[in-house]
Amino acid sequence: MNSKTSKQSDGSKVMPLWLKILIGMIAGIAVGAIFGPSAEVIKPIGTLFISAIKMLIVPLIFCSLIVGVTSMKDTAKMGRVGLKAIIFYLGTTAVAITIGLGLGIFFEPGSGLNMVASVANEAKSAPSLVDTLVGLVPKNPIGALAAGNILQIIVFALGLGVALNLAGEKAQPVIKVFEGFAEAMYKLTELVMKFAPYGVFALMAWVSGKYGLDVLLPLIKVIGLVYFGSILHVLFLGGGLVGLLGKLSPNRFYKGIIEAQIIAFTTTSSSGTLPASIKCATQNLGVSRSISSFVLPMGATINMDGTALYQGVLALFIAQAFGIDLSTADYLTIIATATLASIGTAGVPGAGLIMLSLVLTTVGLPMEGIAIVAGIDRILDMARTTVNVTGDLMVTLLIGKSEGELDLAVFNREETTNTERQSSAV
Repeated sequence: MNSKTSKQSDGSKVMPLWLKILIGMIAGIAVGAIFGPSAEVIKPIGTLFISAIKMLIVPLIFCSLIVGVTSMKDTAKMGRVGLKAIIFYLGTTAVAITIGLGLGIFFEPGSGLNMVASVANEAKSAPSLVDTLVGLVPKNPIGALAAGNILQIIVFALGLGVALNLAGEKAQPVIKVFEGFAEAMYKLTELVMKFAPYGVFALMAWVSGKYGLDVLLPLIKVIGLVYFGSILHVLFLGGGLVGLLGKLSPNRFYKGIIEAQIIAFTTTSSSGTLPASIKCATQNLGVSRSISSFVLPMGATINMDGTALYQGVLALFIAQAFGIDLSTADYLTIIATATLASIGTAGVPGAGLIMLSLVLTTVGLPMEGIAIVAGIDRILDMARTTVNVTGDLMVTLLIGKSEGELDLAVFNREETTNTERQSSAV
């Protein structure tokens, strides 16, 4: 009896959630490949899973941010952490779109298509910084919560959290309410995530059944470049920053976030992956709850590394497909526009097409280009969302380390366990 309990306690007899999700994903791909479009009959199971995750997003972000802010009694520290996060997020986004443009220039995925635009497009100006900033403040916080306007919710939550700190002892009962609410949301998140393997299975069966090789082959080069660029960004920029700046093991980092990456890949929603991201940051990486609750919700909205990389590849593909030469100024405009637009783009499925339309109109590329890639957007969305979420967790880890709020014992737990097992074997 004791030995059986011991085996269960060390996890040898319990399959981890990420492995269940991975099995569900592979099984879903197989079912979709076998049954084709008819596999769509099980899509409602995946839709139910997505709906359950969306149900969590607004209350989880709102409560997590307030708890994160109120746990930072030092207002200066909160400002410092927020500034670090913004610099990291915007900096890596600019690098990502530069990688995308570089791949598009070098491999020329759209050359030779010789397409003709029906209407010549004039370049339109991107939203000004003033307009972007003014739109951050909600006129009606309740309306912002009801509409799911994530940026406005973040601003209101940050302001309310700061106000609760400044109110002192009188605000403690309210803080306790939000802490209790946040804990309830974390528990609800845990319950919803138990359903993830089934939801992932249904989603992947639908995707692989609908987007067969007949659809993928004409645009296989574009898909390959986006996935290749995503791998480059995750391995070299993400791993490089973790190793060089954080002085931490990139391998341990990747092992700790695989669950969130799989959820991101299958749901194509940075915001929807937030529950899994928070769990990975706190339980697997050892980042404090206050840092993860503050930095990750911000990243789910602001950090769009994968989406920016996607913009670079597709902008070049569309320009080459229609025989349009871009100047150096156009490239710089694309980088600036995509970086700025990432601040106001929701981390939900399909948001990349919204950003792409903005980038195309900014440099005067034909809007017909969106129709060309819309059919494979879901497949591209999988890669770019995975990159987005990886970047969120990478920045959270680095900020946690720099603020002294990283439990190294938790971060190195698996490596320590493996070392102990090897020693005992000897």
